[in-house]
Amino acid sequence: MKKLILPLSLTLLVLPAIVFAQVNNWEEWMNNLVAPTPVLKNADLIKIIFTAIQYVLAFLGVVALVVIIIGGFMWMTAGGNEEKVGKAKKVLIQGLIGLIVVLLAFALASFVISQLRAFA
Repeated sequence: MKKLILPLSLTLLVLPAIVFAQVNNWEEWMNNLVAPTPVLKNADLIKIIFTAIQYVLAFLGVVALVVIIIGGFMWMTAGGNEEKVGKAKKVLIQGLIGLIVVLLAFALASFVISQLRAFA
């Protein structure tokens, strides 16, 4: 497990550079990062809170998917060892439960925000 953390973290650090490899003007791209965003310029408090909740839940969803992928990797590399397969099953189940919790939290937050907007 410890051997997997370094390559995974390096991949996550390098991946944005690969995605933005087609940006021709880096200075313009960097200026757009620090420019005022339309979300915060004309948004009300409910929208700002819901946007923050969306970002947090999106991050937690990615974490849950990474846990599921790690569990699948553990299962595939178990080599038929029952202890390793059992541990991999536990990791997969925990990742799936985490993903379900994140999705339910998003649904609940969406419902609450829509009800708050209806009364506001």
